[in-house]
Amino acid sequence: MDIIDIIRTRRSVRKFTEEAVSDEVVDAILEAGRWAPSGQNNQPWRFAVVRDREIITEISKLTHYGRIVLGAQVLIPVFLDTARIYHREKDIQGVGACLQNMLLEIHCLGLGGVWLGEIIKSNIQMKSVLGLADDLELMAVIALGWPAENPRITKRRSLDELTVYRD
Repeated sequence: MDIIDIIRTRRSVRKFTEEAVSDEVVDAILEAGRWAPSGQNNQPWRFAVVRDREIITEISKLTHYGRIVLGAQVLIPVFLDTARIYHREKDIQGVGACLQNMLLEIHCLGLGGVWLGEIIKSNIQMKSVLGLADDLELMAVIALGWPAENPRITKRRSLDELTVYRD
């Protein structure tokens, strides 16, 4: 597939089968995230990989989207390493690029995934559940697994509607 086809066909998947996701697949997803661009190549993202059902249950209590979390085979909380910040806004943008790379790789591998952002309100609790240092700030959680649904095709606004200046 061309990259534009991959981008256009990727959808958020919120329901997963119980089929396991291998370490090799998870590593391929992390590898895609690792290659995202970042200011001064500081690579400010940090990953946690969560498979333990008890920990997933604890994390599900930290978000309005707990049923999605409970259904996932793997959670990848993604953090900003505040000890390595070069420029906060640019670093947060870099983490966004990292997340997008991971979601595109998830799609390319035939899995489903969803970017959960609402959970960032539970930054402190997430670090407590995982036993992580204070210098990590939760940016999102990717919930993933083998898809148990075919998400609907969404529409996009026209380029004319989205472009604010062109000469």
